[in-house]
Amino acid sequence: MFTLLSGLYKYMCQKDEYFVVILGLDNAGKTTYLEKTQTVFNKNYKGVNLNKITTTVGLNIGKIDVKSVRLNFWDLGGQEELQSLWDKYYAECHAVIYMVDGADRGRIVESKQTFDKMITSSALDSVPLLVVVNKQDLEECMSVAEVKEVFNTSAHKIGRRSCHLLGASALNGEGIDEGIHWVVTAVEANSQRRPPTEKEIS
Repeated sequence: MFTLLSGLYKYMCQKDEYFVVILGLDNAGKTTYLEKTQTVFNKNYKGVNLNKITTTVGLNIGKIDVKSVRLNFWDLGGQEELQSLWDKYYAECHAVIYMVDGADRGRIVESKQTFDKMITSSALDSVPLLVVVNKQDLEECMSVAEVKEVFNTSAHKIGRRSCHLLGASALNGEGIDEGIHWVVTAVEANSQRRPPTEKEIS
């Protein structure tokens, strides 16, 4: 009887774990996005003052639970010298969130080039991709349509993987809920190709 109840408890409470890398150029808002995501989805999460976040040198980690899924995030530094470390995380990730600084028109081409290099990695074949045009709260921010026009030339490199482009403001939370729920749906739909890493009891 105990075994039956224990199995039922595990079935009801276990969560499929997926790993998500957050990439993009430095100052694109990756860490702010991660912190705001944890604030939105984790009750009583205090986090840090979003206005005091500094450039990531290395790695920030975080996690959230959405229904029966646990998303673990790796927020990687975007400086050019750190981008060579990104591919160390590709093989174990289930999705990519690529952050575009919509307010920095001067680096949009550089961001696109970095994006192209990232998505051509064979280790990311079939991995769902969410492209976030961040800083929509700023007047000078590029629209989603403008960024899509720049990135459209990479459509053939994206291939048949699930891909979604949306605008967001990591600072005020705009687009966070929509983006994360898209990621959850995408990794679950892709679970035959990239199964969850393990089952964890919440």
